[in-house]
Amino acid sequence: MFDALLLSTAVIFVAELGDKSQLMAMTFASRYRARDVILGITAATAIVHLASVGIGFWIGDAFSEYQGWISIAAGVAFLGFALWTLRGDELTEDEAQKAKNASGRALLAVGLAFFLAELGDKTMLATITLAVDNDWIGVWIGSTVGMVAADALAIVVGAVLGKKLPEKAIRYGAAAAFAIFAVVLVVEGARAL
Repeated sequence: MFDALLLSTAVIFVAELGDKSQLMAMTFASRYRARDVILGITAATAIVHLASVGIGFWIGDAFSEYQGWISIAAGVAFLGFALWTLRGDELTEDEAQKAKNASGRALLAVGLAFFLAELGDKTMLATITLAVDNDWIGVWIGSTVGMVAADALAIVVGAVLGKKLPEKAIRYGAAAAFAIFAVVLVVEGARAL
């Protein structure tokens, strides 16, 4: 479980770098207390990633005799995540305005916004991929911690540096990390065959 926790924390932290969720976190933090934003992000992430690990666990269990091929497919998926990360992910004006104008209690507004933003996002897909052949509890906890840590970092860095973040460096670094994880998964899958 501990290995799955560490792996998923690292992968999801990297996946979240430069993601629009970080921009949403900074936007919400400009309106609400950082504590409320972090709590809302944590609740939404825990729910979305619980569903993700459930899907990944089911796939891994149903297709356990094909773990080598699943690992190779996961590696290919991670190469796709690397390309997705290179493409970039921006918060549109409309999304930024919705985040700023969110009404109601902070936890509900942040939690609902993050829940909807994460459905089908690369971090959800990465969590599913990790849960296929890793301990689901470790992946769930690790992916939640990784995402919350990355978004908390965005809030802190955003407060300190404003909009002077080195987006290209973050994007290229995250894409390179995904590519490394992809190679490791493909090699592991090939060895299992």
